[in-house]
Amino acid sequence: MNRIKILSILFIALLFNSCSKDDYRLGTEIDPFIRFNFLTKDNIPLEYPTVNGSILPQSTYLNSSIKTLKVPVALTTSSLKSPVTVNFSAVSSTNDNESFTVNPVNQLVFEGSKITDTIFVSFDKRWTANQSISLKLETVSDPEIHIGNLNTEYPNDTFKIDLGTISTFYTFPVTQYLLKGEVGETIDFKVNFPNGFFPSEIEKASIFKFQNGFEYSLTHDDYGDNRSSITYHLKLLEDIQNDDARYESKITLINAPNYTAAGNINLTIVKPIKSPRDILANPASKFSDPTNAFYLTYGEHWFNNNGTCSWQTFNALTFPVVVTKDNENAILYSDKGTTNPNDDVYHDAFKIGFNVATGTNTINSFGLKRWFSNENNSAAVSPGFNITSALEFFPANGNSKT
Repeated sequence: MNRIKILSILFIALLFNSCSKDDYRLGTEIDPFIRFNFLTKDNIPLEYPTVNGSILPQSTYLNSSIKTLKVPVALTTSSLKSPVTVNFSAVSSTNDNESFTVNPVNQLVFEGSKITDTIFVSFDKRWTANQSISLKLETVSDPEIHIGNLNTEYPNDTFKIDLGTISTFYTFPVTQYLLKGEVGETIDFKVNFPNGFFPSEIEKASIFKFQNGFEYSLTHDDYGDNRSSITYHLKLLEDIQNDDARYESKITLINAPNYTAAGNINLTIVKPIKSPRDILANPASKFSDPTNAFYLTYGEHWFNNNGTCSWQTFNALTFPVVVTKDNENAILYSDKGTTNPNDDVYHDAFKIGFNVATGTNTINSFGLKRWFSNENNSAAVSPGFNITSALEFFPANGNSKT
């Protein structure tokens, strides 16, 4: 039995030895070697201090980002008694060396406890199709250090960057900021470029659409070397400290040449109402009835009719303003007879709107049709007559129900 065990162990040892192409020494000392150590997870490069010992270094990478690409080079050794320099080359497949910059140019330095260095590949303009950049470890100052892994399967002494289709887009990391309403007040916000950007392209592009409820100026920081975001500064140019009024401006990202608006594309700057109000007063419910498609609100306004001023009446179909549960003025209208909170309907306790019950016609909100000679019954032509959020109520003392 013991003889069979010994023969089995010898057979396994011989099997591993015959299949391995590694040149590692079996002693405690390992020959020092230098190699590229580019790691990815879900095709996203891992950067220091993120580490993952279970991932094998890559010898190629398909790059569609214009952010600076960091290519680590690692030296495996027991100790460094003196600095070690490694020379490398960087060659473009199209001989176009103007579309990218390599830093350092061609030499890495390892010394002391620093046994990893990085090659930074920056992109200065859009590259041509099917272009690639090849990096190669050429020479090392210490002849005892082997170039590449100590095996023939994955030497990692070269690294190829295949330049794929460029994908550039932008998004807002934050969707809302609050103002105090003081003149000169500043809000700083960012536009993120997850895959980077070229300053020369962004300088010429219109990336915003504005819907302004107050006056402000907009500037941005110098682009600098950070190509992943731009910081903008919104400066308030007027006093908007009326606590009973809500002031709101909206900045929307729009598509531009070579850049796509994605993710969070709307940024809202708000000076909210500060008047304390009890939603249980719910004055909006007195002016609308969702169960009645013909529920009208009666109103009067002073109007100049052919040179004669008089009070004119109007009636408009009135509807509640539907909001989400987390809205500060939300009050539960209906749970739809279920215990599932996801189908609950909430209305704004202080707002009502004017609209048509169905179809694409217009309603006569505030008698507005009297003010125009070219009014139209089609919302496609005269959309302003329908006002989905038209009136907001402020109860006396914040809780009056009369």
